[in-house]
Amino acid sequence: MHILIFGFNGQVAMELRTQAKDSGVKVTALDRASADLMDPASCGQAIRDIVPDAVINAAAYTAVDNAETDEATAHTVNAEAPEAMALACADIHVPFVTISTDYVFSGDGTKAWRPEDTPAPQGAYGRTKLAGERAVQSAGGAYAILRTSWVVSAHGNNFVKTMLRLGAERDGLTIVADQIGGATGAAEIAAACLKIAQALKTAPEKSGVYHFSGAPDVSWADFAREIFTQANLNCAVTDIPSSDYPTPATRPLNSRMDCATTKETFDIDRPDWKESLRDILSELEMI
Repeated sequence: MHILIFGFNGQVAMELRTQAKDSGVKVTALDRASADLMDPASCGQAIRDIVPDAVINAAAYTAVDNAETDEATAHTVNAEAPEAMALACADIHVPFVTISTDYVFSGDGTKAWRPEDTPAPQGAYGRTKLAGERAVQSAGGAYAILRTSWVVSAHGNNFVKTMLRLGAERDGLTIVADQIGGATGAAEIAAACLKIAQALKTAPEKSGVYHFSGAPDVSWADFAREIFTQANLNCAVTDIPSSDYPTPATRPLNSRMDCATTKETFDIDRPDWKESLRDILSELEMI
Protein backbone atom coordinates (compact mmCIF):
# COMPACT_ATOMS: atom_id res chain seq x y z
CA MET A 1 0.00 0.00 0.00
CA HIS A 2 1.26 3.47 -0.90
CA ILE A 3 0.13 6.27 1.43
CA LEU A 4 0.61 9.95 0.71
CA ILE A 5 1.05 12.06 3.85
CA PHE A 6 0.62 15.81 4.11
CA GLY A 7 2.76 17.16 6.91
CA PHE A 8 6.40 16.28 7.33
CA ASN A 9 7.80 17.46 10.66
CA GLY A 10 4.59 17.67 12.67
CA GLN A 11 4.04 15.39 15.63
CA VAL A 12 1.66 12.96 13.92
CA ALA A 13 3.37 13.16 10.54
CA MET A 14 6.70 12.14 12.02
CA GLU A 15 5.08 9.17 13.73
CA LEU A 16 3.30 8.23 10.51
CA ARG A 17 6.54 8.20 8.58
CA THR A 18 8.21 5.96 11.16
CA GLN A 19 5.32 3.54 11.62
CA ALA A 20 4.55 3.15 7.94
CA LYS A 21 8.18 2.41 7.17
CA ASP A 22 8.37 -0.13 9.99
CA SER A 23 5.24 -1.91 8.74
CA GLY A 24 6.39 -2.09 5.14
CA VAL A 25 3.91 0.48 3.85
CA LYS A 26 5.29 2.74 1.15
CA VAL A 27 5.09 6.39 2.17
CA THR A 28 5.43 9.67 0.35
CA ALA A 29 5.50 12.53 2.86
CA LEU A 30 5.24 16.02 1.43
CA ASP A 31 6.85 19.02 3.07
CA ARG A 32 5.95 22.64 2.40
CA ALA A 33 8.26 22.85 -0.61
CA SER A 34 6.45 19.94 -2.23
CA ALA A 35 2.90 20.97 -1.37
CA ASP A 36 2.20 24.32 0.27
CA LEU A 37 -1.04 24.28 2.27
CA MET A 38 -1.36 27.99 1.52
CA ASP A 39 -1.78 26.90 -2.10
CA PRO A 40 -4.60 24.33 -1.85
CA ALA A 41 -4.61 23.66 -5.59
CA SER A 42 -1.03 22.41 -5.38
CA CYS A 43 -2.08 19.91 -2.71
CA GLY A 44 -4.82 18.53 -4.91
CA GLN A 45 -2.49 18.36 -7.88
CA ALA A 46 0.12 16.46 -5.87
CA ILE A 47 -2.46 13.76 -5.15
CA ARG A 48 -3.42 13.49 -8.82
CA ASP A 49 0.24 13.33 -9.87
CA ILE A 50 1.32 10.71 -7.32
CA VAL A 51 -1.88 8.57 -7.39
CA PRO A 52 -1.39 6.89 -3.98
CA ASP A 53 -3.62 4.18 -2.49
CA ALA A 54 -4.70 6.50 0.35
CA VAL A 55 -4.03 10.00 1.66
CA ILE A 56 -3.58 11.10 5.28
CA ASN A 57 -3.63 14.79 6.11
CA ALA A 58 -1.57 15.35 9.26
CA ALA A 59 -0.86 19.02 8.51
CA ALA A 60 -2.78 21.91 10.05
CA TYR A 61 -2.67 25.45 11.37
CA THR A 62 -2.63 24.70 15.09
CA ALA A 63 -1.60 28.06 16.59
CA VAL A 64 -4.89 28.45 18.44
CA ASP A 65 -4.24 31.92 19.81
CA ASN A 66 -2.73 33.31 16.60
CA ALA A 67 -5.79 32.13 14.66
CA GLU A 68 -7.86 34.74 16.51
CA THR A 69 -6.08 37.50 14.59
CA ASP A 70 -5.16 35.51 11.46
CA GLU A 71 -8.29 33.51 10.74
CA ALA A 72 -7.86 33.88 6.97
CA THR A 73 -4.58 31.95 7.03
CA ALA A 74 -6.01 29.35 9.39
CA HIS A 75 -9.02 28.93 7.08
CA THR A 76 -6.83 28.37 4.03
CA VAL A 77 -4.77 25.70 5.78
CA ASN A 78 -7.51 24.04 7.84
CA ALA A 79 -10.46 24.26 5.43
CA GLU A 80 -9.47 25.04 1.85
CA ALA A 81 -6.44 22.74 1.68
CA PRO A 82 -8.28 19.67 3.07
CA GLU A 83 -11.15 20.39 0.68
CA ALA A 84 -8.75 20.36 -2.28
CA MET A 85 -7.19 17.12 -1.00
CA ALA A 86 -10.57 15.45 -0.49
CA LEU A 87 -11.80 16.47 -3.95
CA ALA A 88 -8.65 15.07 -5.55
CA CYS A 89 -9.03 11.83 -3.59
CA ALA A 90 -12.63 11.54 -4.75
CA ASP A 91 -11.52 12.09 -8.35
CA ILE A 92 -9.03 9.21 -8.28
CA HIS A 93 -11.15 7.03 -5.96
CA VAL A 94 -8.81 6.73 -2.97
CA PRO A 95 -9.70 7.19 0.73
CA PHE A 96 -8.83 10.38 2.58
CA VAL A 97 -8.14 10.56 6.32
CA THR A 98 -7.78 13.93 8.03
CA ILE A 99 -7.26 14.91 11.65
CA SER A 100 -9.61 17.33 13.38
CA THR A 101 -10.14 18.53 16.93
CA ASP A 102 -12.42 18.75 19.95
CA TYR A 103 -12.35 22.54 19.44
CA VAL A 104 -15.26 22.15 17.01
CA PHE A 105 -17.46 21.80 20.13
CA SER A 106 -18.51 24.41 22.66
CA GLY A 107 -16.61 22.85 25.56
CA ASP A 108 -19.68 23.08 27.78
CA GLY A 109 -20.92 20.50 30.26
CA THR A 110 -19.26 17.32 31.44
CA LYS A 111 -20.62 14.70 29.03
CA ALA A 112 -18.20 13.19 26.52
CA TRP A 113 -18.74 14.57 23.02
CA ARG A 114 -20.09 12.09 20.47
CA PRO A 115 -19.29 12.37 16.74
CA GLU A 116 -22.93 13.20 15.99
CA ASP A 117 -23.19 16.00 18.58
CA THR A 118 -23.82 19.48 17.19
CA PRO A 119 -20.60 21.48 16.77
CA ALA A 120 -20.39 24.96 18.23
CA PRO A 121 -16.79 26.22 18.00
CA GLN A 122 -15.91 29.08 20.33
CA GLY A 123 -12.94 30.46 18.40
CA ALA A 124 -11.29 30.90 15.03
CA TYR A 125 -9.30 27.68 15.18
CA GLY A 126 -12.40 25.59 15.82
CA ARG A 127 -14.35 27.41 13.12
CA THR A 128 -11.71 26.74 10.51
CA LYS A 129 -11.38 23.08 11.45
CA LEU A 130 -15.16 22.65 11.30
CA ALA A 131 -15.24 24.29 7.87
CA GLY A 132 -12.62 21.76 6.77
CA GLU A 133 -14.69 18.89 8.12
CA ARG A 134 -17.77 20.00 6.21
CA ALA A 135 -15.81 20.45 2.99
CA VAL A 136 -14.33 16.95 3.28
CA GLN A 137 -17.78 15.46 3.92
CA SER A 138 -19.11 17.18 0.80
CA ALA A 139 -16.28 16.11 -1.51
CA GLY A 140 -17.94 12.86 -2.53
CA GLY A 141 -15.19 10.34 -1.78
CA ALA A 142 -14.38 7.86 0.94
CA TYR A 143 -13.18 9.72 4.02
CA ALA A 144 -12.60 9.64 7.75
CA ILE A 145 -12.40 12.71 9.96
CA LEU A 146 -10.58 11.76 13.16
CA ARG A 147 -11.17 14.29 15.93
CA THR A 148 -8.59 14.12 18.67
CA SER A 149 -7.31 16.19 21.59
CA TRP A 150 -4.25 17.20 23.61
CA VAL A 151 -1.64 15.75 21.24
CA VAL A 152 1.75 14.95 22.80
CA SER A 153 4.94 13.27 21.65
CA ALA A 154 8.72 13.43 21.88
CA HIS A 155 8.70 15.77 18.87
CA GLY A 156 7.82 19.42 18.36
CA ASN A 157 6.22 21.66 20.94
CA ASN A 158 3.63 20.18 23.27
CA PHE A 159 2.53 20.08 26.91
CA VAL A 160 4.79 17.20 27.93
CA LYS A 161 7.94 18.87 26.66
CA THR A 162 6.96 22.22 28.17
CA MET A 163 6.34 20.61 31.57
CA LEU A 164 9.66 18.76 31.44
CA ARG A 165 11.48 22.02 30.76
CA LEU A 166 9.66 24.06 33.40
CA GLY A 167 9.66 21.23 35.94
CA ALA A 168 13.44 21.04 35.75
CA GLU A 169 13.77 24.80 36.25
CA ARG A 170 11.25 25.48 39.02
CA ASP A 171 10.10 24.10 42.35
CA GLY A 172 6.43 24.70 41.63
CA LEU A 173 3.96 25.60 38.89
CA THR A 174 0.35 26.75 38.73
CA ILE A 175 -1.59 24.67 36.19
CA VAL A 176 -5.17 24.93 34.98
CA ALA A 177 -7.35 22.27 36.62
CA ASP A 178 -10.84 22.94 35.22
CA GLN A 179 -10.12 21.87 31.64
CA ILE A 180 -10.74 18.13 31.31
CA GLY A 181 -9.86 15.94 28.35
CA GLY A 182 -7.91 13.01 27.03
CA ALA A 183 -4.18 13.39 26.44
CA THR A 184 -3.35 11.56 23.22
CA GLY A 185 0.00 10.32 22.00
CA ALA A 186 0.89 11.23 18.42
CA ALA A 187 2.15 7.68 17.95
CA GLU A 188 -1.27 6.29 18.77
CA ILE A 189 -2.99 8.80 16.49
CA ALA A 190 -0.67 7.78 13.65
CA ALA A 191 -1.43 4.10 14.20
CA ALA A 192 -5.16 4.82 14.18
CA CYS A 193 -4.90 6.83 10.95
CA LEU A 194 -3.01 4.04 9.21
CA LYS A 195 -5.52 1.42 10.31
CA ILE A 196 -8.47 3.55 9.24
CA ALA A 197 -6.93 4.36 5.85
CA GLN A 198 -6.36 0.67 5.17
CA ALA A 199 -9.92 -0.18 6.25
CA LEU A 200 -11.48 2.48 4.02
CA LYS A 201 -9.63 1.08 1.03
CA THR A 202 -11.77 -2.05 1.13
CA ALA A 203 -14.79 -0.69 3.03
CA PRO A 204 -15.54 2.89 1.90
CA GLU A 205 -18.95 2.59 3.51
CA LYS A 206 -17.18 3.14 6.84
CA SER A 207 -16.65 6.78 5.90
CA GLY A 208 -17.59 9.22 8.64
CA VAL A 209 -16.55 11.29 11.63
CA TYR A 210 -14.78 9.51 14.48
CA HIS A 211 -13.31 10.42 17.87
CA PHE A 212 -10.00 9.26 19.28
CA SER A 213 -8.41 10.40 22.56
CA GLY A 214 -6.39 8.98 25.40
CA ALA A 215 -7.93 7.53 28.55
CA PRO A 216 -8.79 8.19 31.27
CA ASP A 217 -9.93 11.80 31.05
CA VAL A 218 -7.75 14.09 33.14
CA SER A 219 -7.15 17.76 33.97
CA TRP A 220 -4.06 19.58 32.76
CA ALA A 221 -2.95 19.88 36.39
CA ASP A 222 -3.19 16.15 37.06
CA PHE A 223 -1.54 15.41 33.73
CA ALA A 224 1.36 17.63 34.81
CA ARG A 225 1.62 15.78 38.13
CA GLU A 226 1.92 12.46 36.31
CA ILE A 227 4.58 13.88 34.00
CA PHE A 228 6.64 14.99 37.00
CA THR A 229 6.12 11.67 38.77
CA GLN A 230 7.20 9.57 35.81
CA ALA A 231 10.14 11.87 35.02
CA ASN A 232 11.17 11.98 38.70
CA LEU A 233 11.02 15.77 38.82
CA ASN A 234 10.39 17.46 42.16
CA CYS A 235 7.98 20.17 41.07
CA ALA A 236 4.78 20.91 43.01
CA VAL A 237 1.58 21.64 41.08
CA THR A 238 -1.01 24.14 42.33
CA ASP A 239 -4.45 23.98 40.72
CA ILE A 240 -5.87 27.18 39.22
CA PRO A 241 -9.04 27.94 37.21
CA SER A 242 -8.83 28.90 33.55
CA SER A 243 -9.90 32.42 34.54
CA ASP A 244 -6.51 32.84 36.24
CA TYR A 245 -4.70 32.08 32.98
CA PRO A 246 -6.42 34.13 30.25
CA THR A 247 -5.51 33.47 26.62
CA PRO A 248 -6.60 35.16 23.35
CA ALA A 249 -8.55 32.04 22.37
CA THR A 250 -11.02 30.40 24.73
CA ARG A 251 -9.98 26.87 25.70
CA PRO A 252 -12.79 24.32 26.07
CA LEU A 253 -13.41 23.26 29.64
CA ASN A 254 -14.87 19.95 28.46
CA SER A 255 -12.72 18.11 25.93
CA ARG A 256 -14.00 14.66 26.84
CA MET A 257 -14.61 12.55 23.73
CA ASP A 258 -16.81 9.50 23.28
CA CYS A 259 -14.74 7.08 21.17
CA ALA A 260 -17.18 4.16 21.12
CA THR A 261 -17.90 4.41 17.39
CA THR A 262 -14.19 4.23 16.59
CA LYS A 263 -13.94 1.02 18.61
CA GLU A 264 -17.07 -0.46 17.02
CA THR A 265 -16.10 0.38 13.46
CA PHE A 266 -12.33 -0.12 13.38
CA ASP A 267 -11.60 -2.06 16.60
CA ILE A 268 -9.39 0.77 17.84
CA ASP A 269 -9.32 1.23 21.62
CA ARG A 270 -8.69 4.44 23.49
CA PRO A 271 -4.99 4.39 24.38
CA ASP A 272 -3.81 4.66 27.99
CA TRP A 273 -2.13 8.06 28.08
CA LYS A 274 0.07 7.03 31.02
CA GLU A 275 1.59 4.33 28.81
CA SER A 276 1.94 6.84 25.96
CA LEU A 277 3.70 9.18 28.39
CA ARG A 278 6.13 6.45 29.43
CA ASP A 279 6.98 5.83 25.78
CA ILE A 280 7.54 9.53 25.18
CA LEU A 281 9.78 9.91 28.24
CA SER A 282 11.72 6.83 27.21
CA GLU A 283 12.28 8.26 23.75
CA LEU A 284 13.47 11.50 25.36
CA GLU A 285 15.73 9.42 27.61
CA MET A 286 14.03 10.85 30.70
CA ILE A 287 13.40 7.40 32.23
